[in-house]
Amino acid sequence: MALKKGEQFTLFELESPESATRSDEVPEPDQPSLFDVDDTACLETDSGVAEHPRTDDIVAPPDERSNEMETEPTQASELDATEPAALPPPSEAADGHAVIVTAAGTYTPSGHTLTGPVDSIEKLDKLIRWATLTPLGAPAQIWIVGIEACEMLGWIIDPGSEDDVDDMEILRTRAADELTAILHATLTPMLTAGWELRGEPGHVVHLSRTTGNFTSMVDIFIEPYVWTYWNKDFGWGNRVGDMGILGSPTAGTYLPDDDLPAAQELGRRLAWCAQHLGVLPGPTPARTGAAIVDKIKRDRTRSGKGIVVTVGGPVPPLDGEPRGDLEPAVGWTRIPDLEELSDATQLVSIDQRAAYLASAGMLEFGYGKPRHLRGENALEAARQSKTPFGLWRVTLPPGDMLALPPALPLPHPHMLADQPVQTWITTVSLDALQTSIADGGIGAELDDLDIAEAWVYPEQGRALDKWAKILREARKVAVDTGDTAMKRFIGACYKGYIGRMVNPDMWTAKQMQHHHQPLWRAAIIAHCRWRGRRVAMRIARETGRWPLRTVTDSWVYPLPPGIDIADNSDALGKMTLEKSAPLTENITVMLTDARDTHEINLALKAAFTDEDEGNI
Repeated sequence: MALKKGEQFTLFELESPESATRSDEVPEPDQPSLFDVDDTACLETDSGVAEHPRTDDIVAPPDERSNEMETEPTQASELDATEPAALPPPSEAADGHAVIVTAAGTYTPSGHTLTGPVDSIEKLDKLIRWATLTPLGAPAQIWIVGIEACEMLGWIIDPGSEDDVDDMEILRTRAADELTAILHATLTPMLTAGWELRGEPGHVVHLSRTTGNFTSMVDIFIEPYVWTYWNKDFGWGNRVGDMGILGSPTAGTYLPDDDLPAAQELGRRLAWCAQHLGVLPGPTPARTGAAIVDKIKRDRTRSGKGIVVTVGGPVPPLDGEPRGDLEPAVGWTRIPDLEELSDATQLVSIDQRAAYLASAGMLEFGYGKPRHLRGENALEAARQSKTPFGLWRVTLPPGDMLALPPALPLPHPHMLADQPVQTWITTVSLDALQTSIADGGIGAELDDLDIAEAWVYPEQGRALDKWAKILREARKVAVDTGDTAMKRFIGACYKGYIGRMVNPDMWTAKQMQHHHQPLWRAAIIAHCRWRGRRVAMRIARETGRWPLRTVTDSWVYPLPPGIDIADNSDALGKMTLEKSAPLTENITVMLTDARDTHEINLALKAAFTDEDEGNI
């Protein structure tokens, strides 16, 4: 349905129809702007185009929210000193790709009012058809914000109270089942009108409609019910964790309580993703990471430039495959010597800044059909000037036979102190083990590792370099503007995507199978582990200090005053100060009296009030 500028939108037959603005048109000066809170919040410029008020002028701090649908403007000078810097207003990058629906009306992400309330499924169908939204790395999106907007569509469930269940998972499962049932019962008008469901409906309803040779897709996100979906990206365990673009209730980055401020903030985040990531956010952060990969893939396919990976890279059939991860992240604790604590006054935790993202951007990954090599052929492949990407079956020597520092974990998690171990490792670990002990390796010669087999890939290159660059630059924008919610979201995107590379069940659709890359993930983990060990060796040389504990990419040290072990660089992958805690008399006693590493971990946990030791 075409709509001319200034024409009344009477699609819903409202008593007082409002002027609608299509996403590709400039709004009229008298058009209500996004969730305006007073008549002065929208000012005309010389060009007659309405400027949108800044975010900090509209949304009150969480503890000052009223129960009204609109809030009074909050001036920057009134904000608490701990409030983040004012965030820039939303762009129009997501307009034409997404629409936000509240009980009060519908809006573009940048803030232009489109229509009045959507109070029936038939009107929702009409809205989707009229809006003619286009995809942006993901299908077009309709976001239903607030329980009142759900009520208007008949989407109300009553799974019970969390006070009535011992395990929140019971409540979540019950709520998810009820939501699916109510959606099946209410979506009939849309299905009759030609829409088809893609999969079971839940907090996201995936719809498609085919007309001739053209198929249009739209995803309906039901914001009040996102908690009904369990995913490792979101977290669970009697609490609601990070819920993708919506943020985290436990971290204080979830949307505001009231519907219109929530819709405004959601619009800002949608526009931010479209502007800085080039895609709409997916149902999970991992899917958002995949959408960025796929957008790059399409661009490279069109231009004929750059690496294009079109098939998955499952783990080849391995003889003697290790249990668990091919390349486990390190987790290690030791009992300190008393003299280490005698002059220490603080416990310091350092970790690699965005470690997985840093490694993903600099590593060369293999793709294509791997070749299986045995014996001398495998050894000859390893002797090439540039070791091909792949897996190598090696024998790791006993750690006690090497002149390794006792105050660090063994260089590879599969290595044992008292006996050799035959296992599979990635090319990253093969190269790392050949470096000197001072650089984090064991100074091994290839003959020392007794290479028996290998799977090597015919093609390799920095397949994730542009992906990492996009996320790195977006992360910098979030950091520079104090945008905590989007910084956390970016972290969830690359952690989630890299984490899900190992799971083929995440990528069952034919057009998604190239995301199944367990060897890429293994290489990234190995690279982060080696880099951390190399830094620990450097710190020991420069300061004489050794860590008490390492988990993934974080390291905890007892330090005296005046020693700074963090890097000054802002580059990703560099060691940054994560947190510090005073080494009190009580904690010192816990450390000196500890009988095993478990008690050391309890002491460190007691010292740090924040238990999250990692910023992967």
